[in-house]
Amino acid sequence: MIQLLRAPGYPRMPWKNGAGTTLEIMRDAGVNLDGFGWRVSIADIDEAGAFSSFAGYQRIISVLEGEGMCLSVDGADSRPLRAFDPYAFAGDSRVECRLLNGAIRDFNLIYAPQRYSARLQWLRIEQAQRLFSSAATVLLFSAGEGLQVNRQGDDCGVLGRYDCLGIGGDGKLLELTLSAPVALNCCLIELTPL
Repeated sequence: MIQLLRAPGYPRMPWKNGAGTTLEIMRDAGVNLDGFGWRVSIADIDEAGAFSSFAGYQRIISVLEGEGMCLSVDGADSRPLRAFDPYAFAGDSRVECRLLNGAIRDFNLIYAPQRYSARLQWLRIEQAQRLFSSAATVLLFSAGEGLQVNRQGDDCGVLGRYDCLGIGGDGKLLELTLSAPVALNCCLIELTPL
């Protein structure tokens, strides 16, 4: 399975707490905010406030645009979170967000750790880079224009800013080559059912 999703087509959904909206990129199952095992999305945060609760889930969040934020997670303050610096916390934690200097846009992975193992890392693509994964699902999210992805030598397409490529593995080792005309950041997410 290869699925290339374009940013202009992402559906907009309300937050669970009703305080804003999210652009949903991709999920494995379910409808609305119920039943998924994993989900990736983009959210715009315009002011300080509380995050929605996702009991039974793990969250990993990264700033995409803006000066950054600090989170208070169950009363403990995070480090200042800047662009492409992922931060993980339990979905049922009590989370308050404080913006460092104005509105931000963030990228989120939410997954059920009792159903999936997950790995998330940001990569800086400055020259052709080869990587290998045996994950059941590999997601590549581009934070810039022109990310070229090849799987086992086959062209998977060119990703624009905030486009996402989903590749379903068959349990075998997958070889991917990433390149771009100019340096850019992309997020690699690997998900495998437990």
